[in-house]
Amino acid sequence: MSIFVEIIKAMNIERLATIVLHNGKERAVQRFHPWVFSGAIKRIEGNPADGDWVDVVAVDGTWLAAGHFQEAGSISVRLLSFGKEELSDNFLLNRLRACLQVREGAGLANNPDTNAYRLVYGEGDFLPGLVIDIYNGNAVIQCHSAGMDRMAEKWAEALLELFGQNLHTIYKKGREKNQVVLRDEIFFKGNQEETMIMENGCQFLVNWKSGQKTGFFLDQRDNRNLIRNYASGRRVLNTFCYSGGFSVYALAAGATSVHSVDVSVKAIDWANENIKINGFSDRVHKSFVGDSMKFMLETDSDYDLIVLDPPAFAKHLSAKHNAIQGYRRLNEVAIRNIHQGGIIFTFSCSQVVDQQLFESTVCAAAISVGRKVRILHRLSQPADHPVSIFHPEGEYLKGLVLHIE
Repeated sequence: MSIFVEIIKAMNIERLATIVLHNGKERAVQRFHPWVFSGAIKRIEGNPADGDWVDVVAVDGTWLAAGHFQEAGSISVRLLSFGKEELSDNFLLNRLRACLQVREGAGLANNPDTNAYRLVYGEGDFLPGLVIDIYNGNAVIQCHSAGMDRMAEKWAEALLELFGQNLHTIYKKGREKNQVVLRDEIFFKGNQEETMIMENGCQFLVNWKSGQKTGFFLDQRDNRNLIRNYASGRRVLNTFCYSGGFSVYALAAGATSVHSVDVSVKAIDWANENIKINGFSDRVHKSFVGDSMKFMLETDSDYDLIVLDPPAFAKHLSAKHNAIQGYRRLNEVAIRNIHQGGIIFTFSCSQVVDQQLFESTVCAAAISVGRKVRILHRLSQPADHPVSIFHPEGEYLKGLVLHIE
């Protein structure tokens, strides 16, 4: 029985079982990879339910790690303990405090110019299945496993202990996928649904109840800021714009015009609101509800800078081929249509498409179009989305800044 038993019992996760791995499959766990796949399991001793705490042992019975069991999906156990943690009643608080120290060290927490950041990024913070975002004194919890969902109230208590009266709202956002039944959305404190945040001096309205993910795409913060270097004096097209993040930064940098496109009416409403909040008028900004690819194919506007930030084209390995074709077509259209000397910010947030494959796909698009293309920057996710060196899969966001002749 693992040393976590008493803590787990206190969290209402009482039923225990043991996962026995096939011979040789223990090596990934010994290298601190946080996932145990279903194919690695030789047998299960006990009858664990989704979210139960289980021990993971080698075929000879040697204890390896412990974590949350989940029957649905290919990941059967998300590991939280490899036996090296110092345990106490403040286990959860200590984990959150360690996460906060990383953000403070990166200049994100307690920053008057940026008051929104990701406090917990799942596997990157050694807490697989858990995301916590902070928006101007409001915490939004999103659970990606049944185990973390069952611990949500305990995480809320730890947040209150960590931030005290500086925290106005604690809200648990519902899951978007249906692999496992999780609890409905819950306000653990307050009932606020939105707030105004500051990011690198720009202001944004964030609604965590109605918005995508936890309400805002914090992972593009540094990349949005980079567009300031290129947008001055340019005509900008921001595709898949959501609430207009890149559009606001481009206008703040002195773009002569910005067009924002998104298929969601609600997203465009938020984008328009954010443009007004930052003091820009309809003279320099126009928004369009529609498919971004279709818009680029049909528009007769001449752009000097295009942002391609689509949603994940592939969320599973089985969709990888179709995703690559989608990224290729999207980049082909942008490279073909952009004005000579133009700049393209192009991204993929599909985890199964790595940086090298994404770059090769964009290269294929450039070859197909027949224009000269230079890579000016290779982009990734910011410091509040850290990647565990034991879990390279956590590096999901990749991007390129291209110069087109």
